[in-house]
Amino acid sequence: MKLTFYGGARSVTGANYLLETGGTKILVDCGMFQGSKYSEDLNYEKFPYDPSEIDFVFVTHSHTDHSGRLPKLHKEGFRGKLIATDPALDLIKKALPDNLNLIKQESEQAGHEPLFSIEDLEGVLGLASGVNYGEEINLGDDLKAVLHDAGHILGSSIIELEWSDHSKSGLTTKIYFSGDLGNPPTPLLPEPYFPKDADYAVIESAYGSRTHEDKAERKQILANLVKETVTKGGTLMIPSFAMERTQELLYELNDLIENNKVSRVPIFVDSPLATNLTEVYRKYPDYFNKKAMYLIDSGDDIFNFPGLQFTRTTDESKKINDVRGPKVIIAGSGMSNGGRILHHEKRYLPDPNSAILFVGYQVKGSLGRQILDGEKEVKIFGEKIPVNCKVEAVGGYSAHADQNMLLKWVTSAAEGGKLKKVFVVQGEEDSSLALARKIERTLKIDAIVPRQGESFSLNSF
Repeated sequence: MKLTFYGGARSVTGANYLLETGGTKILVDCGMFQGSKYSEDLNYEKFPYDPSEIDFVFVTHSHTDHSGRLPKLHKEGFRGKLIATDPALDLIKKALPDNLNLIKQESEQAGHEPLFSIEDLEGVLGLASGVNYGEEINLGDDLKAVLHDAGHILGSSIIELEWSDHSKSGLTTKIYFSGDLGNPPTPLLPEPYFPKDADYAVIESAYGSRTHEDKAERKQILANLVKETVTKGGTLMIPSFAMERTQELLYELNDLIENNKVSRVPIFVDSPLATNLTEVYRKYPDYFNKKAMYLIDSGDDIFNFPGLQFTRTTDESKKINDVRGPKVIIAGSGMSNGGRILHHEKRYLPDPNSAILFVGYQVKGSLGRQILDGEKEVKIFGEKIPVNCKVEAVGGYSAHADQNMLLKWVTSAAEGGKLKKVFVVQGEEDSSLALARKIERTLKIDAIVPRQGESFSLNSF
């Protein structure tokens, strides 16, 4: 078995890993590179392998940095099987058309062809098969796969792949791809699956050098910031990823408002995509944790409460400006690198009575990262905009495991005594290296931070 890293290596985005054994070729994830012009240009390069030779693509979850180049893969010849959980596929079906609209706008401005077409999008989705957690998938040639709950977003998966080595009397080898691991306990999802019998592991490291604050603290930060902004009569802006972060925020705000912990003020979800994705969440309550399922069963609509408004159209979005007094605006994109949040930031970043709260990872080069790093002036739509509002971040709302949780997951994977190597990916270089050093010091297991295009032979001995 040979493993090659074609994305997500010393980078948070662009996850794309190729496994080759015998005559079978398997991809895990096919995500977009994001965060800077250089990163986004990488999306337009040809794949460094022949997509027509790929037999299976496993998608850990529906975030763009794990699924966004799937239509391009189809465009360049992929006709194998696409495998993910049913909710992950449903979310992809909602999110990728939204991506296509942004891609078309960008290509028109840059004067080149779009990354993919609607035909490529429909083509790759036509190859998709939905599976359940724990279901064994026979890939032929003594290869099998199982998807486990990653606890990251709805339908997110850890990919387990097992193969037999005929030269070693049928000895089997297992590799686990963590995808993005969740940050339990979360308002909606169960905690991730912890493997105990890995030979190899590929683990994310977005927060590989950091630990999150306590979960109770994150909710208090949210409540305090709402109260403070309401008192000042300002606007609280929350750049939020349409998937999971928005739904978790609604869950938390529902609790704060229904229990009179904060004043009832207008709360806008200014994102057609987030609105559509929330409908997908309503469809899969069985994937939620016990507490969320209990609330739903008791009749509480956790995605609806007094003052909440979903805005789909551009006109509805513009009318938010007419609402005087304090308000909360949740809008995409989560790193402020596009979407409706930019219009609100342009209007309210200069206002000292307003605030902006970052609840997700801000990749280097993004507008969100510039604001978070304390820039006093940023460019939005070509204009210089002063940043006078309060800037706050809360890591506890991140959907990513922190260093302690990542180490706990690797420790569990090593319990069987077989774990030979851990490949640390999907993090900025310093974060990945920090986690790798921690794994080696704590567990005495070889931890590698691969480079783009680097290959490794995976042996059964």
